[in-house]
Amino acid sequence: MTLEVIYVTRHGFRSNWLVDHTNGSYSSTLRSPTGIAADPALTAHGVDQAKELGQRLVAVDPPIERVYSSLYYRCLQTVEPFVRSVSSSPSSSPEDAKEGTRHCQRQLHVRGETGLGEWYGSAPFEHPVPASLATLSSHFPSLLDRDYQPAVVPTRMGESVDELHDRLAVTLQRLIAECDRDGIRAVLLCSHAAPIIALGRVLTGNMPENIEVEDFRAFTCGLSVFRRRKGASSRANRSRTATNTASMNAGASPTQTAASPSISSGVDNTSNILGSTPEMAKQTPKAGTDDLQGAESDPRQQGLHAPVVWRGGRGVEGGWDCELNSDCSHLSQGEERGWRFAGDESFKDVPNKSILDAGISLGVVVEGNKESGKSHGKSSTGDPRL
Repeated sequence: MTLEVIYVTRHGFRSNWLVDHTNGSYSSTLRSPTGIAADPALTAHGVDQAKELGQRLVAVDPPIERVYSSLYYRCLQTVEPFVRSVSSSPSSSPEDAKEGTRHCQRQLHVRGETGLGEWYGSAPFEHPVPASLATLSSHFPSLLDRDYQPAVVPTRMGESVDELHDRLAVTLQRLIAECDRDGIRAVLLCSHAAPIIALGRVLTGNMPENIEVEDFRAFTCGLSVFRRRKGASSRANRSRTATNTASMNAGASPTQTAASPSISSGVDNTSNILGSTPEMAKQTPKAGTDDLQGAESDPRQQGLHAPVVWRGGRGVEGGWDCELNSDCSHLSQGEERGWRFAGDESFKDVPNKSILDAGISLGVVVEGNKESGKSHGKSSTGDPRL
């Protein structure tokens, strides 16, 4: 069995933060639970959104068998109600277990993936990183898979729009291949606005000429669904075989590829990290640990340029079709706090003043349709399908 469906959601409504672009100093009015200004918790409304999202996710078909999430606090808060709900579900009968029903498949732990993390524009300073796994585990007991090692570690100096898309291409290629290998049929990804827009483009292969086009939407706790194109898994397997053969003929490990010098990738969770020997890999800190504060010295940052081919409608790993585009029909208040790109948004080009809520102000807020929620009995504005 190979991966068939990817469910994608953005974190719920959150509190804000400030950043001084001249020196990279982040601050916030409300203290973050992790003590990191750019790592705010959900608001009370955001918590309600997460609960409503969880109810929707419990009922999806095919059922979710694995969860990958950004390690920022707001994303873990968003997926927690769903993961707790399915993990506490009563065991299925032996007859159901033989048939592989959803209850016996979904004793879930969240795999913290930094490749799905927040996008920060290019800057002359280092941006924040998520809290350590130890800190996060104290806030979310038994939620995280402590043995999982992320596929991609973004640079702390920020990324251009192209680099963001390349980062998502490598991340998705690694995660999809991992799910194919493990026989996972459906997976949930939780991320942030800009990565979710890039994710939609990378999966479908549709990159607009104008990056500011509102193609893939990213409302808080909205749900997008991507289904694998027919024959895509076979094409992806043939492509992997060809790539591995070419790499071995060239005398390189088939795992030694990356999308951009600004990112690096690792596979098999413990070794073969890009640019390192197995011995170095054993010493490489897991993303989400305190050592990630020095991520620029991580061997996974020593990448080779080998871009994933996905543009022109091709899509990563054989291509995917978007069936739902940030649908919010499960949310009482409907579509809220969407976002789209507004230029390359480098921190080097902003006015000489602090920026309110860097995660929102470096872009355009899309308010959405409040009447799209379940209390109004209507679907999202326009056609939520692409």
